[in-house]
Amino acid sequence: MEKIALQLYSIKELTALDFIGTLEKVAKIGYDGVEFAGYFNTSAKQLKKSLDEFGMQAAGSHVGIEALKNDLNQSIEYSLEINSPYVICPGLPEAMRDSADSWKRTAELFNEIGQRCNEQGIRFGYHNHDFEFQKFAGEYGLDLLVAYTQPDLLFIELDTYWVEFSGLKSVDFIEKYKQRCAILHIKDMKSLKDTRNTEIGQGIMDFKSITSLAKKQNIHWYIVEQEEFEIPQLESIAISLEHLRNMI
Repeated sequence: MEKIALQLYSIKELTALDFIGTLEKVAKIGYDGVEFAGYFNTSAKQLKKSLDEFGMQAAGSHVGIEALKNDLNQSIEYSLEINSPYVICPGLPEAMRDSADSWKRTAELFNEIGQRCNEQGIRFGYHNHDFEFQKFAGEYGLDLLVAYTQPDLLFIELDTYWVEFSGLKSVDFIEKYKQRCAILHIKDMKSLKDTRNTEIGQGIMDFKSITSLAKKQNIHWYIVEQEEFEIPQLESIAISLEHLRNMI
């Protein structure tokens, strides 16, 4: 069975109030794992104990670029202690992505970070938004990043919503990147005119085609993410999980 996790940034208001208690609620809804966006001053030992108790896996952690540059060892050590296989950069400041040369310099840095992660048994990834689909000399920024990083040092966590938001097709990038596209972020869009997030299965995203191709590519995790809600957050993520399970 394919593994589905929740990006906890989706319910950041709840985790900020009660991190461990919210993890338990996510587990009871039925998610296989969670992807972290901060640990709320929780020790790795305590978090690992809670994950084991709730029967959930760590499906990676989003770590900001400054922490990656200045405190990578701590991020790696924490990930190892909670048995999390991935450290993922969730975005970049403009100066690291405003030209082809900027993307090449970022790729050089990412190769270094990826090497240090690999040495400790951790994989390093990058999560896109929409700005990666700006073109420089006819090439998308994300394509430049992929071209100038080594396949074993950086994988892509493809955010399907932002691909489609940019007027492109997620399946094209899954096919293009193949095994380098290791994780998918899954979140739905109301319509092309109303691009707000909605529950999976309630919008216009063609997740059947996306997940069908992803299964052929042996995607490691499907990560549910949502940033805008019209119903209670836990109810919303439960609906998304049910619909995604039925698709894959």
